Amino acid sequence: MRLVLLCATFVSLGCSLNTPVRASDHPNVLIVTVDDMSCDSIGVFGCPVPETTPAIDAFAKTALRFTKAHVLVGNCMPGRNLMWSGLYSHVNGVEGFRQNPEPDYPVLCDLAKDAGYFTAIRGKVNHSTPYTPYAWDAVLDTDADGKKYGVKDVESYGKSTRDAIRLAKQADKPFCLMVNISDPHKPFYSQGFKEGKSDPNVPSKIYTADEVAVPGFLFDDPVVRDELALYYSSVRRADDCFATVMDALQQEGAADETMVMFLSDHGMPLPFAKTQLYHHSTHTPLMIRWPGRTKPGSIDDQHMVSAIDFLPTLIDVMGMSHPTPDRLHGRSFAPALTGQTVDGFRYVIKQYNENSGRWRQPMRGIQTSQWLYLYNPWSDGKRVFSTATNGTNTARRMAELARSNPDIQRRYDIYQHRTVEELYFVPNDPDCRVNLLEQPAGDRAKVQQTVDKLREQLAMELERIQDPVAPLVRDVENAQLRQQYMEGQDQFGDQLRGKKRKRGNQKKSSSTAG
Repeated sequence: MRLVLLCATFVSLGCSLNTPVRASDHPNVLIVTVDDMSCDSIGVFGCPVPETTPAIDAFAKTALRFTKAHVLVGNCMPGRNLMWSGLYSHVNGVEGFRQNPEPDYPVLCDLAKDAGYFTAIRGKVNHSTPYTPYAWDAVLDTDADGKKYGVKDVESYGKSTRDAIRLAKQADKPFCLMVNISDPHKPFYSQGFKEGKSDPNVPSKIYTADEVAVPGFLFDDPVVRDELALYYSSVRRADDCFATVMDALQQEGAADETMVMFLSDHGMPLPFAKTQLYHHSTHTPLMIRWPGRTKPGSIDDQHMVSAIDFLPTLIDVMGMSHPTPDRLHGRSFAPALTGQTVDGFRYVIKQYNENSGRWRQPMRGIQTSQWLYLYNPWSDGKRVFSTATNGTNTARRMAELARSNPDIQRRYDIYQHRTVEELYFVPNDPDCRVNLLEQPAGDRAKVQQTVDKLREQLAMELERIQDPVAPLVRDVENAQLRQQYMEGQDQFGDQLRGKKRKRGNQKKSSSTAG
């Protein structure tokens, strides 16, 4: 049995590998994700804090590392469903944290089962497929006695991996296993415990406030440093979890036959990263190891691959078939795994629609190797952006300091209200601090040709996938059109929140009656 391990941090050409995968030679697949980890929190991706990810860094020496890979939204459930359906959210029906109980498309789990794979998952079960429970062959969130694993329990991730490999062997099938590590998603290490209780899941290294580096999109402050210390300690615990997965592969004799894909679902759970489309929101530490195919320690710095490309690529790698391959929004970059150049991977298209509270504040973006253009039709100077990071200590501190600090007040205003259009030159401004479309008229004139080109490319791609925001990008100066569109979005959001409250009351009544 060939084993392919895909460890991923994260469009269909119809391309295949030079040596096609035969039906009798299906590689096993293990996809490993980390949750809410910024790309540059990993050592090999330039982390300024030492020793955050020794196990992941060691893996990088054996793998192919993509330096320009992106996920396409800074939210977990829509982001993961986009990855494993190969469809943007307005088509797959998972625009926020709402299930799609009747999808009319297959996802990775379905395609792998149809191709003869044993399919299994650990963690993020309800976020990785359109609805739950889904038809995985095995859900590995419990131990042998049926006791649920803690999502921050380091050793349990290795146990789940060993269980999946053994179950696949018993079934005499290759496996497609997805291991979704919870860290560094909040609650961070040591948070959420009652007084007198300590976190039993201790990272192999705990960081202090004076050891961390403050990202350029935040501000230096003791409160921020304290929260970052907990974040980086949780990054190290995620690395500990990854180490147990790698150890399990070795112990089960699978390491030499494994293709590995590693990724993060999006950036850190702090302001200007999570629930956004900025560079650090979507830049993902994608690494793939496929012995005999990928070159150990190699780097791909030319292809801008993205989450929408993962499923088409896996279809090629795993020898799967798709009933309607032209329907996929992405393309396969499988030839790049063997060092080939694949035309067309020059930019990625980003899409945000809705947060966990079902507030509809759509954003679209296009990022090239140099430029990031964002379009925010919800921004009117009055609406306040609803983001998952509002409850963080860092966001609260920013709100507090904004009352007396003009610089932080300007930053807080951007955090809350944004502006309709944003343009950033990423090589010089990866933290996205200088919106070139808000510069003096003379300076803006220098980038007008660039923004016109990016707008046109974005509009064409949105039209290709039949995104309802496309007409607004075509008529970007039409404030009335934006207002009409957002009135419809507001009404839709009100309906969704009303249904959510109604269902919550029904569940409460039912449980009381029962």
